[in-house]
Amino acid sequence: MSRFATDWTELMIAAQAGDKAAYRRLLTELVPFLRAAAIKLTARTDMADDIVQETLIALHRVRDSYDATRPFQPWLVSILRRRAIDAIRAQARRGGGYADLTEADHIADPMGSSGIEQLEAAQVLHQALAELSPGQRQAIELLKLGELSLKEASKITGLSIPALKVATHRAVKALKAILDRR
Repeated sequence: MSRFATDWTELMIAAQAGDKAAYRRLLTELVPFLRAAAIKLTARTDMADDIVQETLIALHRVRDSYDATRPFQPWLVSILRRRAIDAIRAQARRGGGYADLTEADHIADPMGSSGIEQLEAAQVLHQALAELSPGQRQAIELLKLGELSLKEASKITGLSIPALKVATHRAVKALKAILDRR
């Protein structure tokens, strides 16, 4: 964890309370961290600044949804990760190809598996997700892949937290059955 993580959490809480100076300081301090993380995540220095900018915009839009009882840095990194995947997809589309989750998942793997293995696993998961009901798929995409909190996912879907829990439980069970068949 970054030595700044505690300070960033405090700055974010102050920013949520309306402290503009704290918010400005937070954004300023985040830029070098986000740039380094974007480069590490994508192995693409040419995309880093755009990813950082999109991450800061997303952070600004969802700043009120940050739960101060949860760590700030993982929440921030999940936003960065989604923006990085979006950037990779957009570049693939501009290059004439279409990038879905299976193609975008070539970003750096912290566990060290090869890009081919990761691509194959992502493709299998993508195909298995396609077999779920729309509600189950949305629950998995928001809660597990998107790493949103139950509260955030509830706001997006309009479903209650218990309903989301049930959908997620059933989706995980269904995914396991689908993957066991393969």
